[in-house]
Amino acid sequence: MSDLLIRLAAADEYEAIAQLNVAAYSHDYDISDAYRQSLRAVAARAAEHEVWVAVDRQTGELLGSVVTPRPGGHVSELGRPGELDFRLLAVAPSARRRGIGRLLVEHVIALAAERGATRVVMNSGPQMIGAHQLYYAMGFTRLTERETRIVDGHTMPLLAFGYEVGDSAGL
Repeated sequence: MSDLLIRLAAADEYEAIAQLNVAAYSHDYDISDAYRQSLRAVAARAAEHEVWVAVDRQTGELLGSVVTPRPGGHVSELGRPGELDFRLLAVAPSARRRGIGRLLVEHVIALAAERGATRVVMNSGPQMIGAHQLYYAMGFTRLTERETRIVDGHTMPLLAFGYEVGDSAGL
């Protein structure tokens, strides 16, 4: 997709990314106010991690985003040594079905390979069926032994997925 560029977000884009995140997640799901606030906390997240954006080269429009750790770190409790975890894969509702989610995940996998990670991991809500279809199509598998966590003060099951870096079957 030569019309798209994936790059680190600039500070002056954080509010637009916050809006994109909320639009992407609230488009298909009912989200709590606490989760909405978390989705909007782009500046705080960028201070600790890497926030990547997919941008239309022609218009400069932000079409998607994803968060990865800085080298040597993790963005969630799911990540373990030798793994690169990611969070908050979001595609603007108006930009769906263009392969942007896949492109962002491919970027994460390439980043993991570049950093010497052996696996990419992430959590996904059980209701996020469309995202799960993408992950399965790309060669991710469920990590059922790593699937429950406390969110917003209550137990909520989150599915865990993993992709073995170097396994290019799904790409």
